[in-house]
Amino acid sequence: MNEEFLHYIWKYKLFEKETLITTNGQPVEILSTGFQSSNAGADFINAKVKIGDTLWVGNVEIHIRSSDWNRHLHQNNNDYNNVILHVVYHHDQDIYNAQQQAVQTVVLQFKEEIFERYKQLKNTNQSIACADSLPTIDSFTLTHWREKLLIERFENKTQIIENLLETTKNDWNESFYIFLARAFGFNINAYAFEMLAKSLSQKILAKHKNQLFTIEALLFGQAGMLEKQDIEDQYYRNLQKEYIFLQKKYQLKPIESYLWKFLRLRPINFPTLRISQFAVLIFKSHSLFSQIIEIKNLEDLEKIFDLQTSEYWQTHYTFGKISPKKKKTLGKTAVHLLIINSIIPFLFFYAKKIKNTVLEDLAFEWLEKLPSEKNKILEEWKNLGLKIENAAYSQAFLQLSNQYCALQKCLDCAIGNRILKNLQT
Repeated sequence: MNEEFLHYIWKYKLFEKETLITTNGQPVEILSTGFQSSNAGADFINAKVKIGDTLWVGNVEIHIRSSDWNRHLHQNNNDYNNVILHVVYHHDQDIYNAQQQAVQTVVLQFKEEIFERYKQLKNTNQSIACADSLPTIDSFTLTHWREKLLIERFENKTQIIENLLETTKNDWNESFYIFLARAFGFNINAYAFEMLAKSLSQKILAKHKNQLFTIEALLFGQAGMLEKQDIEDQYYRNLQKEYIFLQKKYQLKPIESYLWKFLRLRPINFPTLRISQFAVLIFKSHSLFSQIIEIKNLEDLEKIFDLQTSEYWQTHYTFGKISPKKKKTLGKTAVHLLIINSIIPFLFFYAKKIKNTVLEDLAFEWLEKLPSEKNKILEEWKNLGLKIENAAYSQAFLQLSNQYCALQKCLDCAIGNRILKNLQT
């Protein structure tokens, strides 16, 4: 038994209500379980409880054993003087608050099947603990939960944007540039791309707007990729020379080159190519953030990311090693991932900030039009019979897997919640 489970039983009233009595024999009626608190003090605040003929309004504290009250030193803490009910799994001791007043205690009774199912969910080796029970979940629960998960995922990403705005002193363009750069890292190199963008302001890049070679020199130099002296390649040497001049001019400090990951990546996804594509995006775009918030349809947004590398990278994947000539463009899947993971969250956040519901709705509309991402996590959900029809669905299920299933937060999940509640009926 653990307190997390008892909190759940109390919060959703899954205990036997008819036989609820205090340890000194008074009947108890729960009018409101109160609001669960994450702060110091009692577990639930502002509860309404009728004990005997008296109505009490105050806080509720929950423990496995009554003696845990003293073990946690609540008997000396004035913050617990307004506890009107002590809820326990096992009563082994009468308890008192700091004013030496007896605290009414009640022992929760509930169906053993609920706890057994909870233990199964927590102890399973499956990545989706409730896989066998998914067919029993009604469509209303799934739909409502999916919509909430999508908002949660947006909110998680917008916290990153909030932090960027604070760092850039509310510079929307700079924040967008950094956030978009992070997305160009496609998870594996996201951190390195973010560090690169933070080390090189887009204001500096803007001064060389019409010079692709200079933009590449700045980006590759700041990426720490122009520090080798043993590469016999004229283009590399020219970039080095250009960067050394610019580094002194702008007093730049490159990031560490070891941050970039090449291992287990397909050559087409090497960070060298992504940096070149990012350079082309900066070169061909004017006031990118302002341009994007004016776009009204998804097709026009996709055209912005119709990018290929500069000519040198058509015959290279890394510096100094020639490969067969090939145009290296951002594929459709990569473009969609950029839109899903950077453009849409940023647009949603911006719309919320300026209270523009049209832009906010547009962000959701684009997400619903985009195809679902493809990865092992989503395939597992699909194999369980769930339809993941578009990017809005896939983003929701990624949030579910990463923030609930992986952390075994079944009691906080609407699906796990419904499974346990079904056992009560």
